[in-house]
Order: sequence, then C-alpha cells, then structure tokens
Amino acid sequence: MRFILLFILIINFIIFTVSVQARDKIGLVLSGGGAKGTAHIGVLKVLEQHNIPIDYVVGTSIGAYVAGMYALGYEVDEIETIMLGLPWSDGYSDFIPRESLFYSNKQHRDRYNISIRLGYSDGEFKVPHGLLLGQSAYQILQRSTDTVSAFTSFDDLAIPYRAVASDIATAKMVVLDSGSINQAMKASAAVPGIVAAVVIDGKALVDGGITNNMPIDVVKAMGADIVIAVDIGSPLASQSDLTSTVSVLNQLSTILTNNTSLAKKVLLTDKDILLRPAIDDLSTTDWSVMPKALILGEQAANSQSADLIKLSISDHDYQVYQDEKKLRARKWFDELPKHIIDIKIRNNSKVENDIISLHFAVKLGEKLSKEALDLAIDRVYALDKFEQVTVEFNDTAQGRILILHTQAKSWGPNYFDFGFNLKTEFSDRSVTSINMSYLMTEFTGNGGSWLNELELGWETLLASEFYQPINREQDLYSRVRFSFARDKWEKTGLRPELRNDYYLGKFALGYNYSFKGIIELGAVVESGDLFLDEIGTDDFDFDYETYGSFLTFGYDTLNSINFPTDGNKLLIEMQWLTDKYSPKLTAAEHDKTLAFTFDWRGAIGFRGHTFVGITSFVTIDNETDFSVHVTELGGFLNLSGYQEDALIGVHKVFAAVVYQYDLGRDVLGGSGLPIYLGTSLEMGNVWAVDETVKYSNLINSGSIYLGTDTSFGPAVLGVGFATGGEYSFFLSVGKNW
Repeated sequence: MRFILLFILIINFIIFTVSVQARDKIGLVLSGGGAKGTAHIGVLKVLEQHNIPIDYVVGTSIGAYVAGMYALGYEVDEIETIMLGLPWSDGYSDFIPRESLFYSNKQHRDRYNISIRLGYSDGEFKVPHGLLLGQSAYQILQRSTDTVSAFTSFDDLAIPYRAVASDIATAKMVVLDSGSINQAMKASAAVPGIVAAVVIDGKALVDGGITNNMPIDVVKAMGADIVIAVDIGSPLASQSDLTSTVSVLNQLSTILTNNTSLAKKVLLTDKDILLRPAIDDLSTTDWSVMPKALILGEQAANSQSADLIKLSISDHDYQVYQDEKKLRARKWFDELPKHIIDIKIRNNSKVENDIISLHFAVKLGEKLSKEALDLAIDRVYALDKFEQVTVEFNDTAQGRILILHTQAKSWGPNYFDFGFNLKTEFSDRSVTSINMSYLMTEFTGNGGSWLNELELGWETLLASEFYQPINREQDLYSRVRFSFARDKWEKTGLRPELRNDYYLGKFALGYNYSFKGIIELGAVVESGDLFLDEIGTDDFDFDYETYGSFLTFGYDTLNSINFPTDGNKLLIEMQWLTDKYSPKLTAAEHDKTLAFTFDWRGAIGFRGHTFVGITSFVTIDNETDFSVHVTELGGFLNLSGYQEDALIGVHKVFAAVVYQYDLGRDVLGGSGLPIYLGTSLEMGNVWAVDETVKYSNLINSGSIYLGTDTSFGPAVLGVGFATGGEYSFFLSVGKNW
C-alpha cells in the first residue's frame, strides 16, 4: 500500500513539474516587523484559500521565521498554533531561571541582585555584544521547527527558501541559503546592540532589516516571475512623539529599515502584488498584538483578492502542488531514522567535555523530541558557563548525528557582580548597603574559582573564597573562605546599638548531590570583639575566640527568592563549637556550644495566587548564660511589626503564612510586569540562653504590602503590626530575604 501511495505521489510530482513549467513562478517576500509578524500568517491563509502556489519564499527578521516554517512544509494552521503558543516575551531575557541554577549560584545571585553582565580580562573591562545573548530566542525557534537537520541547500526544502541577514562588520546583505534553519532565522532577527550577533561561516550576522527589509531582489534572483510582497514595517513616529533618547533611536532604526524597503519596492512591476496590512498602530515588541495582526494580514489580502485570484490554479493542480510539498517534507519529517547514533561536542570553552556530556544527558539510540532537546539544552546552559548552547543534526541512512555547540562567555572568564539595598521604616535612620564581588573562573584546570567580596554601608564585609572541585565530575569539592565582617544591631528602646567585629575562617568538603543542593562538612575558626557601640558602655566589651566543626544540608528549588510562586528552600545546620571569652564568663577556660539551625521557605502558586510558608528554628546548648552566637527577628516577613533585627537572642521560633496576588495579570492586562499585593500572618520570638522557650511568649504579627521586581532587586512598600501595639511602615529596595 505504501508503495502504491509513493508511486501516485511520484506521478503527481511529474505532472506538477510539467504543469509548473507552463505557468509563471510565484515568489513570496515577507518583511520584518517583530510581533506584527503574524500578519504574514493571515496572508498565507488567503493565498491557500485561493489556490495560489508559492514557488519561492524569502524573509527578513520575523518574516524569515514565518517563511522558514512555511518552507519546511508546515501547514498554515500549524504555524498559527505554534506561533501563538510560544512564549515570545521570554526572548527578552537570557538570564537562567533561578530554579535551574546550581545551589551555590542561586545564593550568589540572591546576594548580587543587580542584573548586569560585566567582565574583566586581558587588562580591559568587557560586556556582551548585545543586551541579549540570543539563547532564549534560539530555543524558541528550536521549539518551532522540531529537530530538523542542517541542510546543504535551502533549495531542498518543501519550498526553496532564503533568509536575509546583515554582516555587522561590512554593512552588507548576506543571503543565507544553507545550514541550520534555526540559526538562519535567528541571525536574520538579531537586532544589533540588543541581541548578540550570530556567527555563521565566520561572519557576525545581525538583523537583515538593516540592509534589506523587503528582499524582492533576492526572490527574483531565485527565479520568481511574479512577486507577492508583504510589508509590515513600522511607520515613522511624529515629531511630538520624539521626546526621549529611546524614541529617537527607534526612529533612526525605522528610517533605516524603511529606506531599505523603499529601495527594493521600486523593483516591483505591474504584475507583482504589494500587500500592506493596517498594522501601523501595533507595537513591534508587544507580543500580545499577534492575534490582531493575524486578522489584519488576512483582511489586507482579502482586500486585494481580485488581483490575487489571477494567480490561482485549478483545484487538481493545487492538490498536486500540495502533495509535492508533502513528499519533499517527508525527507526530514518522516523518512530518515530519528534515533541518535552519535553525539559530537564542538566546545568553545574550557569546560570539560565530560561535564557537558554529563548534563546534556542524551543517550545514544534515543529518538529525541523537541521538548526533550529543549530540556537537554537547558541543563547545559544552566551550568552558567556559556554565552550560547546550540545544536544541529546531520541525518544519515543509519540515524542522526547530533552536534552540540557551546560558546564561552565573551565577557569572561572573570566577572564583576553588584548588589544594592535600601531599607527604611520612615524613622530617623535609613539603612543602605552596596556590595560587589569579583569572581575569577578557570582559576585551575579542573574548574577552580576564586571569589572576592566587598560590602559597604550599615554593615561591612571583606571576604575571599577559593573553590576547587575534587573529582572529574565536579560534584565533590573543597572550599576555603576567609573574611572580616562588622555586624551591627540598631539601637532600640530595649538596648543601645550593638556591634561585632570579627575575623572568620572556614574550610569545608562538600558534595553537590544535584543542582538542587549541597552537603558540607567542615571546620570553622572565629575571632572577634562584641561590644555596645555607645559612649559610657565600656563595661560590655568581650573579645572572643571560637573554633569547631559544622555539618550543613542545603536544598533549594525556589523560582524566586523575592516573590516565589513555586519550590522550596531548606537549610539545616549543626555546629559543634568551643568558645573562649575575655574577660572570662565562668571559671571554665572554654565554653562548649552545640548550635542547631532549621530554616524553610516554600511556595505554591496558581493563576496569579501564591501561598508561601516560612519556618525558622534556632537553638543552642552551652554551659553559660551568655553566647556570642545570636539570631535575630524583626523586619519584613520576619515579625513585620518590628523594625529590622529589633529582637536578638540565641533561641528563635518563627513561622509565617503569606498570601500574595499578582495584580499585573489584571491591572496591566497581563503585560508580564508582576505587581504583588500581599498579606502575612506571623508568629515568633527569641529567647536568651537561660530562658525557656514558651508558647505563651510568642508574638503575633502580620503585614500588608505591595511589591515588584526591579533592576535593583525587589521593591516592597507596606505596613507591619504586632501584638503590644508595635507597628512599622517599611520600604525596601534591593533586599533579598
């Protein structure tokens, strides 16, 4: 039966080949226009309704995407479903989701909350070539086109295809006619300065709209006798709208692309057709306009149906045309074996191939779906060592050869990170701190790194840490850290200002049991001076020395440390310490201390609603009625009715339930900007060494707040209240809690 079907298709192909020679060949040109690109789908729907065959298709930017999908052999309805179902707005960020990072990288990002990429090497500061790296955009395209192979020629597609890009070094047009169709689409849409250039055949390629947003000449060169050109370029802004630097830059970009379109439109003849959908009022960057743009594209084509119908062919001939496209598409969708017979790694970084392969985790013999491939790429990219991770396939009669490409960060291998924090309870004092780190990676051949940290402001920190993987898999490691810190507890009605200046050294052996967590066993030594920072209080001044060991278990899958909607974060730590105080507190030379810490935060969310649970328990067992090892309560979601760190002690019990709703879903029309309205119910207290933890001593507290994420971290404005009449108005920007 399959032989008969194949025979019929071949006969139809021969008939179609003869008939197509008797008619003019039609070329379709799809211009760039960002989110308005679904207008092209509307046009394609009308062309198919009128039995209009397309012999060649060429596109620029988003036009290259739609043209590429159509050229691969996807039905128009399939393209519509795929395009409207993709998270296009995710392409505006290449930052790895927090839940995907290694445990230690999660903690680092939480502390350094300013989202910038700045590196230093070879005696100069470095930044990426674009605000976006293009990784997210590439994976969106990969989800569109399935796991198709690279092509020796785009003439082999169901419809011969070309994508237009621009060489950023020469400002010349580059016509992409072979290779990875995903990379061709991505290069054609890489807005210079915003998205990093795509390197193909040694050329750094960016948005084709710079040199040819309406590639009529390209489709004619392919052999088109008649051209259908679809223009979705942006109109020029009026003078009254040019009120900012950004608006002027956008105007310059529009002038450039419009000029390239005008230069090519003069090539149109009387038998060609130009379609201009009424998309002038639509944004190129707001992907919510896609359904409307699709309708406008359909309307534009229908308005010129009288001209389009002249290009129609008979139902029989059109069916033959469609069958021939399907026959050609079978070569990559159906016919060849899909199982993986070999994996080759093209690694342009110093990360070991074994590490990349371990996390890629694709097995030979598997048939790899686009969803599974996307997850595999995510796992490698989540190592946070690469600027881009891409794949391509070479299909053979025996199966598929998968080629994995990794590109090291161009601004590495040494990186600066920054953090910022402003807290105020609208009282006499506000607390501000800034922190900076300098991370040197590739410090050793086996993935060692050297981290240096500085914090200035209300509290002070100067630290240096060396991290060294022990085994080839890099899941076992050693960590050595030295630091000087100044911790301060603000003056309250219950106490004067308290300060602790101390030096700390740590050595740990650890195990990364997964991206989710660590287990560490180590030794700690500390030397400090704890005193009241107030005139006339010299009687409270203790020098101390501490040494001992610790065991830590950490687990972290929260998708946000600021406003989580899913995941859990757990820290359990035991410390066995020996303390020595000067002056002595007891007759004994040393004080033995056992300290236990349990901290958990978990979240579950659905449709903008989120419930967060928080639990914290700290206790110590020692031989005196004093300890330098203290814990705090007070501040937002930490007994919100009290000011920051208002309560200090050695025993702590705290629990909270938080509800928050994302107002951005409704108030802002689902624009994606989160604005959280939240409330919390909290209970907790702290106790001194010689006090008994009692349920009757627990303090009830709560809060109502508004919060959002900013480029400086979270911003929260709210009011907290607690039993006993305590209350606090608070504003926090940049705080990670």
